[in-house]
Amino acid sequence: MIGNNIKKHFTTVTHHRNEVIKNCARAGILVQGLRHDLSKYSPSEFISSCKYYQGTRSPNEAEREDKGYSEAWMHHKGRNRHHFEYWTDYNPETRRMEPVKMPMRYVIEMFCDRVAASKIYMGDSYNDAAPLAYFERGRATRSIHPKTSRLLEFLLTMLAEKGEDYTFAYLRHIKDRNY
Repeated sequence: MIGNNIKKHFTTVTHHRNEVIKNCARAGILVQGLRHDLSKYSPSEFISSCKYYQGTRSPNEAEREDKGYSEAWMHHKGRNRHHFEYWTDYNPETRRMEPVKMPMRYVIEMFCDRVAASKIYMGDSYNDAAPLAYFERGRATRSIHPKTSRLLEFLLTMLAEKGEDYTFAYLRHIKDRNY
């Protein structure tokens, strides 16, 4: 099974990366786009992802269903700062692990990633409201800093209402700001 999926997974990952690179270039963070998701080609992520490849959703979901967790995801989220799951730390005041506000450039890369992933997995049924709908479906189980969540939702709503050209122009304008 894994042998049949190597080419398919490699093609999907590379197609996704190329879409993110294009999006990052449009958002004014090209260098970040060029580094995006390189860990997906590492043996820790690639082998497992080939095994669980389906083509219609992340292999991490299938691995999670099979094992109760995803080794590939654990590796990935710890090395890729565009995932809000990377941004957790021990809070000395509450003595708990809590979400941390993400830097703007990583929020923008996360936006670019979500748009690209929606396009790859949805194919012809993609529209500019799809990434927002996906974000909203995960709201109840997401552990993300409130300010980061509000900013990402704002950007995804802008995409749904005003389209890519407007939203990427806006991202180029805010990429060096704080929020």
